[in-house]
Amino acid sequence: MATIKDIANAAGVSLATVSRVINNGPKVGDKTRERVKKIMVEMGYRPNANARALVTQKSASLGVVLAELLDPFFATLAHGIETVTRRHNVQILMSAGSIEKKTELKAIETLLEHRVEAMVVHSKALDDDTLIEFARQVPGFVLINRYIPEISNRCVWLDNVAGGRLMAEHMIRSGHKNIAVISSRYQIVDPIQRIDGIRQAFEEAGLSLPESSIEYATPDQEGGEKAIQNLLAKSIPFTGVLAYNDAMASGAMSMLQDHHIDIPGKVSIIGYDDVLLAKYCRPKLTTLRYPVEMMAAKAAELALQYASGQPPEDGVTFKYTPTIVKRESVLTI
Repeated sequence: MATIKDIANAAGVSLATVSRVINNGPKVGDKTRERVKKIMVEMGYRPNANARALVTQKSASLGVVLAELLDPFFATLAHGIETVTRRHNVQILMSAGSIEKKTELKAIETLLEHRVEAMVVHSKALDDDTLIEFARQVPGFVLINRYIPEISNRCVWLDNVAGGRLMAEHMIRSGHKNIAVISSRYQIVDPIQRIDGIRQAFEEAGLSLPESSIEYATPDQEGGEKAIQNLLAKSIPFTGVLAYNDAMASGAMSMLQDHHIDIPGKVSIIGYDDVLLAKYCRPKLTTLRYPVEMMAAKAAELALQYASGQPPEDGVTFKYTPTIVKRESVLTI
């Protein structure tokens, strides 16, 4: 494999000149720059990203902190980021935060150790002040799926209150009055906001949502099964279920079918996220489309934009709104 010395010899220039070309530095004429680049291509030379970081104190990478790496939601989020980094020829350094304060902090600090200056962070456990401080330290620091007013133009976020309202309004318009909610047990803002939206829709319709009709569990299929099992054990009457996400909805559907409860004949259900799983449930799941891939691409573009010293105008925010996707799991009664 060709080295920087080989390129310098072939081009008849100094090592410093080749280094400047590699790092887009000044003091190199256009003709010389093009000649060196041409020779690099001909000799198959590829700059070492780690070595470049040592010289420039910067990394040609975008750091990403996700809650989980295997969850379909976060896989879709990662794919949205990857479409941007591929276009910009930037590598991804990815880490999991696991919705735990210490783990999220370690994930961000690890990226900083790699001199990452563009970073998309999904953080639910760290407090606002810590994230605001990181935004001051890291040029391209961007939050996804979280809103902090002090750094609002670095936040790409979803209106979860509106999402909760939408799913409740659709279930109520379909004629359902006895509606249960299965939600995430994690003490983060998303489930709180979605239930706030649900309560708003209930109040406007003159309905109540007693605490006994809300079950909390892990936001996965097993959690959905457990939540429905608890509702059935308490003999809570319901003809509709609003689920925190599609995974919980899928688990709930499985438990209901195990109890020979027809969907949507006896119980209608709405999920949230519109991950691929929703299309392959039986019946196909009515859900809220979370434009996570679009949001992730925007967050990646924004992080690279900040890192390059070109921030958006002051006062610009990046709020997204979910939309209802009607399939087969809701029956009008």
